[in-house]
Amino acid sequence: MKNVARNIIFVFGLGLFLLVSCGKSHQGPPPELNTDSLFIDLGKDRVERRTAITDKAFSEMRKSQGLNGTVLYAEGGEVIFRKAFGWRTLVRAKDSIRIDDQFQLASVSKMFTAEAIMLLYSQGKLDYDDMITKYIPEFPYEGITIRHLLNHRSGLSRYETLADEHWPDRGIPIHNEDVIKLYCEYRPDPYNQPDVTFHYTNVNYVLLASIIERITGQHFEDFMKENIFAPLGMDRSYIYSLRGVDRLKTYVDTEVQGHDMLSRGTRKAQDDYLNGVVGDKVMYSTVDDLYKFHLALQYNTFLPDSIQQEAFVPGSPTWKRGENYGFGWRMNNKHPGVVFHFGWWKGYRSYFIRDLEKARVLIILTNTDASLSGEFLWDFINDTTVQIPPASINKGLVFD
Repeated sequence: MKNVARNIIFVFGLGLFLLVSCGKSHQGPPPELNTDSLFIDLGKDRVERRTAITDKAFSEMRKSQGLNGTVLYAEGGEVIFRKAFGWRTLVRAKDSIRIDDQFQLASVSKMFTAEAIMLLYSQGKLDYDDMITKYIPEFPYEGITIRHLLNHRSGLSRYETLADEHWPDRGIPIHNEDVIKLYCEYRPDPYNQPDVTFHYTNVNYVLLASIIERITGQHFEDFMKENIFAPLGMDRSYIYSLRGVDRLKTYVDTEVQGHDMLSRGTRKAQDDYLNGVVGDKVMYSTVDDLYKFHLALQYNTFLPDSIQQEAFVPGSPTWKRGENYGFGWRMNNKHPGVVFHFGWWKGYRSYFIRDLEKARVLIILTNTDASLSGEFLWDFINDTTVQIPPASINKGLVFD
């Protein structure tokens, strides 16, 4: 089974390499697939030990923290653990979650928006240091570059607050172009000037999605499907679109419902007018599709290494508060070599952690807003003693 699994991954990687090499225009030569370094020989004992630890840890997490979702862990190009836990909905007849079910990624969506920007850069269609007014000339703030948006150094204030104050009807979805118009009309004070400091805010990735649309002339959801998801074989991934929708439904039309865990009980998360905004959230995917994305990044089968690796360079090198940010990926000074992103939005939480040096990846998708323990996740990816927390807590994590 081990050799079969490796052969499948090899064929996927080789096919992706050929597809991307033939179909994309890069600066410089196409990425090379180094078949000698595709896999790390973990050894039978390591695989068996890690499989047992993983199965026990997440089974206990199901019992102690109500883990409800899907989990995939891989190391050295080999899937060690892949399992679904719990129910698609918690408030009616129970239907078990399946391993290929689609979950809202929330802010984990940002890494895909960043990847799309890097793809356009590789094709010579933009430069990271271009002013965003080159593409959105009506935007009323000067001195902000695409790089500032990617690294969260624009200084802009939250679009959610602006929309809550000025969008007239929360039953009508708001879209990216509407957000731009609100900034143009009301001109809220920025938090600070561009490139002064790191300040995480979702509007940065909303504007990146709008830049993609204006450069390509395509809707963001269509561009992502044709240029990211399809080439990577991510056929269970999509951007949730409310384009053309006049009024919101009560819930997002999906098999796996998000849930708000309230003190008075559990309820299905309602659709939200902000779900019409793309780039910062509202991507749906599966653990298997995200693993395909991991393989493409790990083995440079989508973009050349010289371009891809910039995603993992801290954009605020003098920032001393622990967290830093590259292009769609977070870093933590306490965990060198590890890049990650977590997400929370309207009844879903997601976790994507990659140890670049040891070729490890942990992907967890859940359909409740209950958080998992930060200590547990870091201990697990670092292969230290895993302590199962007694109850659901939110400690040491950044989900927004």
